[in-house]
Amino acid sequence: MADSNETSPKRKPNTPDKPYADFPLFAHQTGRWAKKILGKIRFYGRWGRSAGGKVVPVENVKSSAAAALKEFQRCWPYHSQGREAPAIDAGEYVTLADLVNSFLSNKKNRLQSGELSAHSFSEYYRTCDKLIESLGRDRRVDDLRPDDFESLRKSMGAGCNLVTLKSKINRARVVFKFAYDSRLIDRPVEFGQSFDRPSTMKLRAAKNASGPNLFSRDELLMILAALEGKPVAVPDEADPVKWPASAVMRAMVLLGLNAGFGNTDCANLPQTAVKLESGWIEFPRPKTAIRRRIPLWTETTAAITQAVLQRPEAADPEDSNLCFLTERGTRFVRVQTSKTDEDRHVTINSLSRRFEQLLSALKIGQRKGAGFYTLRHIFETIAGGSKDQVAVNAIMGHVDSSMADAYREKIDDDRLRAVVDHVRAWLWPETVKKPKPKASKKPAIKNE
Repeated sequence: MADSNETSPKRKPNTPDKPYADFPLFAHQTGRWAKKILGKIRFYGRWGRSAGGKVVPVENVKSSAAAALKEFQRCWPYHSQGREAPAIDAGEYVTLADLVNSFLSNKKNRLQSGELSAHSFSEYYRTCDKLIESLGRDRRVDDLRPDDFESLRKSMGAGCNLVTLKSKINRARVVFKFAYDSRLIDRPVEFGQSFDRPSTMKLRAAKNASGPNLFSRDELLMILAALEGKPVAVPDEADPVKWPASAVMRAMVLLGLNAGFGNTDCANLPQTAVKLESGWIEFPRPKTAIRRRIPLWTETTAAITQAVLQRPEAADPEDSNLCFLTERGTRFVRVQTSKTDEDRHVTINSLSRRFEQLLSALKIGQRKGAGFYTLRHIFETIAGGSKDQVAVNAIMGHVDSSMADAYREKIDDDRLRAVVDHVRAWLWPETVKKPKPKASKKPAIKNE
């Protein structure tokens, strides 16, 4: 006979099923929706209440599950880090979603006023996406801690080099600086040392490890020959490579070697900036707005002339004055609105893509980082041999913050021409006219 003092075990309530298979919470026997996070059970709302010693489901269990899911999503950025989420009525605070919306709205105004390029806006948009993805859109900005930024830095660094990582960190810091400068938060965000930019020493070491970003003279001659449509012998290939001739690509490659032009320089070069009769370009660098005056080789002038003659009609009337357009009449480097999101901008760089395809066919520059911009590296490196760095900087469009630059009003054309002639002599040494040796004067012999 059972002991009358023995208590009967409590029966577990009939817990409801999940509203759908991948619902992240489970129905706890205490009548609450729950999830085990970092070894601790967290609760996010009730599916039932205690009545008469047992748990009775609420009137609308499906609605309670939806409310619990919303609360879970709000708390997840904190609970996943082992922290307590702030109460809903904890006073006014700014979430990461609030911050990035305010920041991008500010940058969009700058974009529309012409103070910010579409490419820069696109990069900021991509940075904000990464912040939301890594830290959570509902995360309080004033609650972010150094360990959050350590995790963010690790995520940002995946699959990119240190130079790119430095740029990503810089842009992220700009976003959080905006929060404090705009008084969205009361104190600056504390990043900690884990979100420092890569040091100069580390950047230098990475550059040393990757090797010089250059092409040899022979490789450049192969590239130019291929763009003329000539068969090019490639190592380990039985047959020569025959690449379709392209006056446009050849002109842009020559501008890279003659003038230190990068992708955007070539894509944005207006015909009004090129003085074909005199053989000069006067074109501020798009990135820095530094004024440039550059003498052209005869080969470069001829290539630009041919490219402009073959240029198709511009798809956009604003591009009708450009020197170079793709077969479709578009810029070689352009930023356009995403088809799926009008606030997102995507960069299309047809010049880089085509040049890299050519390099691959010729088996040139088969290392990470080699591309059209390598031509700018080559110009700077070889032009330095002219021993006139001031003139080299002027052609490259580099920013010079020295006091001398503040007083320097111009650089003589002869100095600029000497720089580009030095690079040309390196590329085509056989075309350099060697001065004839002077005849030695024989001493007069006196006849005795």
